[in-house]
Amino acid sequence: MSDQTRKAEQFRTLHIPGKPLILFNIWDAGGAKAVSAGGAKAIATGSWSVANANGFADGESIPLVLAIDNLRRIVAATGLPVTIDLEGGYGDTSEVVGDTVGLAIDAGAVGCNLEDSFPATGKLRATVDQADRIRRARQTADAADIRFFINARTDVFFQRPPEQHDDAMVVEAIERAHAYADAGADGLFAPGLAGITLIARLAKESPLPLNIMVGDATPPVRALAEHDVARVSHGPRPYLMAMKALEEAACAAYA
Repeated sequence: MSDQTRKAEQFRTLHIPGKPLILFNIWDAGGAKAVSAGGAKAIATGSWSVANANGFADGESIPLVLAIDNLRRIVAATGLPVTIDLEGGYGDTSEVVGDTVGLAIDAGAVGCNLEDSFPATGKLRATVDQADRIRRARQTADAADIRFFINARTDVFFQRPPEQHDDAMVVEAIERAHAYADAGADGLFAPGLAGITLIARLAKESPLPLNIMVGDATPPVRALAEHDVARVSHGPRPYLMAMKALEEAACAAYA
């Protein structure tokens, strides 16, 4: 068994409803080392943070070759499993998405996020189209003989502000989760969702382990665990915290 195959198996076992995997998202090799030293069980990049750290906006503005090279350096910097945020897969077609996933696997990743919205507008793709993209990603991973973890991100809850989230949106997310699971996804990522009642329903009815992203209104991890969330991501918050601390230190140095 190769080291990457072992890490992929290890990463998969960390998704336990009620005992969520905590991912303190990073953006470079130095961050990977720091978070590893802090006790992380796995490393995850955040696309917003990686883009901003390299002078780009989010939304697949950072060149794919740079994102993959960054991934390769992160993998080399840690012995932990690494999953990459691939945004929408850097492609208008499912074939290109498959190629993108292949590049991530070649660079050492054991998983990825694939979102179901258009990078330029944030509008949702048709469920059938996103399922086809996930299916191609799964075929690529299977051909590489690795149990690559495809975390299917649905942006249903980014279509309206949190105070307007309701059961109908959860139903749509559940329907998408079933389609994505049938296509070969391994997890469901629902960023933007913060209401604990809706989170609990989605965790209960999703066929895939649920990933929630930390936000100002998100319940604490203990509450998420009590409602069977299997993965908690910190998204851009670690990067924003680090940059704020750097700014404050610079202000003190130049005072």
